[in-house]
Amino acid sequence: MTDRPALDVVIVNWNGGSLLRACLASLAAARDAAAVQVTVVDNASTDGSAETLPALPRPLRLIQNAANLGFGRACDQGAAAGDAPAILFLNPDTQVAPDALGVALAALTADRRTGIVGARLVDLDGRTARSCARAPSALGLVGRALALDRLGLVRPHFLREWDHAEDRAVDQVMGAFLMIRRDLFRALGGFDPRFFVYWEDADLCARARAAGFAVRHVAGAVARHVGQGTTRQVRARRLFYFLRSQILYAGKHHGAGTALALAAASFGAQVPLRLALALARRSPREAVEVLRAAGLLAAALPGLVPDLLRAARARRAA
Repeated sequence: MTDRPALDVVIVNWNGGSLLRACLASLAAARDAAAVQVTVVDNASTDGSAETLPALPRPLRLIQNAANLGFGRACDQGAAAGDAPAILFLNPDTQVAPDALGVALAALTADRRTGIVGARLVDLDGRTARSCARAPSALGLVGRALALDRLGLVRPHFLREWDHAEDRAVDQVMGAFLMIRRDLFRALGGFDPRFFVYWEDADLCARARAAGFAVRHVAGAVARHVGQGTTRQVRARRLFYFLRSQILYAGKHHGAGTALALAAASFGAQVPLRLALALARRSPREAVEVLRAAGLLAAALPGLVPDLLRAARARRAA
């Protein structure tokens, strides 16, 4: 099949196991499967999940990395391998409804000012996840790190008050199903590779909106999402990367002062709160994982300083 696909689907896999195969099976059953080119970027899986993958209408493109390069860098690799006018970044722990790709692509191309669209994500019981989010403000980032959202003093990150039942413009859609125009993705320089995992979707959506493009939630495009399907295997590193990426996002979009305040809140509030919850649940293993994550973050902070300083210079130059 030599004609140009209408959509490139990029899946970053790391020990996805049966989740990856189920995801690919749902793509094979999609109504628009013949117009879709799927690329799997495998980040040095050790579970054999990148082997014996199911057949698709177009030959599956497999990129195998010798090391785990992280989500953003692997997404950029997969995007560079294709040439379709639109790219869908899809988590391996998702399964798309038969019409989801076509509905999302139609919404993306209906208005030139729309740059990114996301799907309505549902859990295994069919319940809609409140997955769209607000643009993180400096106050919101630090306030949520201090658990002030639980007291109603700052707004929650996700739009929990909205049922996600209709199409609308939002600040951010989740990277589990994120479709973007290729020309916009190129203009933005792709994902920022400094975000190993987490917050790279918030960063991409923020940059797209800053460039004048809308980010839209498309309720009619539905995908089942397990959530943390592969990262749950490494709890300490999952928490570490979340905290690290959050600090990077704060520095990039709100300055070094906000990033440093967030780092202090991570150690002064987030880590102690998570530790207290683990002990309240009588889970010493979870408590150890929280402490390991805190140690990893403490070791990483000196290396974050140059990134924060570069971000500060870039903000001043802009």
